Amino acid sequence: MKNQLTEKDVKRIEEEIEYRKLVVRKQALEAVKEARAHGDLSENFEYHAAKKDKNQNESRIRYLERMLKTSVVVSEDSREDEVGLNNTVKLYFMEDDEEETYKLVTSVRGNSLKNYISTESPLGQAILGRRAGDIVHVKVNDTVGYDVEIRSIENTGDDGSDKLRSF
Repeated sequence: MKNQLTEKDVKRIEEEIEYRKLVVRKQALEAVKEARAHGDLSENFEYHAAKKDKNQNESRIRYLERMLKTSVVVSEDSREDEVGLNNTVKLYFMEDDEEETYKLVTSVRGNSLKNYISTESPLGQAILGRRAGDIVHVKVNDTVGYDVEIRSIENTGDDGSDKLRSF
């Protein structure tokens, strides 16, 4: 499945690629040169650490460029009364008798610690396009699922404060 990105996600990725190419790459190359000047490379921890940092930066650049090439740009627009991207929803989990608040985001920004759920997750798929008051069944797999009531929907938008998930 292709990653889904919003226009803002694409812009953030492009900015990160540019920053990594223009700033981080120069710093990493300078660190490798400096560590190489310290002598014997076989026992030079600084040299190996600098090379590792340089290679990690290059890997991240390649990953982000590949993501841009293989992703689908999706719209953030949704009806005011429907659950859509960047909406904050209050959900009631009937089985647990608990209420939780989540923000629906694209897969690259999903972060369970911040209660950001991806539109590609079982819960995200189940509530996307639904309305407040709807009771939806979240199918985890062929035999397991649970029911959730959508209590409220708030159009919080994308403030840009959260970062893209690193892999």
